[in-house]
Amino acid sequence: MDLGIGKAFILAGGEGTRLRPVTYEIAKPLLPVKGKPLLQWNIELCERVGVKEIVLAVGYKHEQIEERFGNGEKLGVQLHYNVEDKFLGTAGALKFAEDFFKGEEKFIMMNGDECKDVDFAALDKVLERNDAIAAIALTSIEYTAAGGVVKLDGEKIVNFDEKPKGERKGRKLINAGAYVLSPRILDYIPAGKMVSIEKEVFPQMVEEGKAFGIECVPQFYQTDTFERYEKAIFGWKGWK
Repeated sequence: MDLGIGKAFILAGGEGTRLRPVTYEIAKPLLPVKGKPLLQWNIELCERVGVKEIVLAVGYKHEQIEERFGNGEKLGVQLHYNVEDKFLGTAGALKFAEDFFKGEEKFIMMNGDECKDVDFAALDKVLERNDAIAAIALTSIEYTAAGGVVKLDGEKIVNFDEKPKGERKGRKLINAGAYVLSPRILDYIPAGKMVSIEKEVFPQMVEEGKAFGIECVPQFYQTDTFERYEKAIFGWKGWK
């Protein structure tokens, strides 16, 4: 499937502090699930929808990631490595790479350390029909304080709470760490600062009515703790 989206931006610079001591030796995006590094699953997800060029935001142990994937030719894509000297946050990292995306068409952004199956075709339609700046992939899970809780009015996001207070039990609709974005998002991010897309940028877009979403992630496994990583190892089914 080719959606006509040529570029993607994948976050792959986290230190994996809650997976130490394992991540003292190996970059978190290289941890294996079903015989492949976490990051490879996400690169393949982009390639499956026609993305040809991917920018990887890297920092911690980036040499390992570059050695493992090289220029991306073996995976059918062209990889660029944007190395951060200091941690810039999820939005700051995107701003740091803006030369790849400013003035371009829409692009995909995603976390590189999760196992997820995203219906990007459905997500792309959400962006287009709403003239949105951000179309956010959502999934429904038994909430464990592991993601931003989202409330919808149709496809329009009316509340995006990265760290909700109060009652946290029951199934919640959460941000699944995958987006189709307009390059207009870059205007919302100051340069050279640590900025969170989840805590700062998306809430502002919600206020302006420019953030939309859809539940389109049938498989979603986080890997930020040993417990969740183990669930990914045994639960992830790969591509249909």
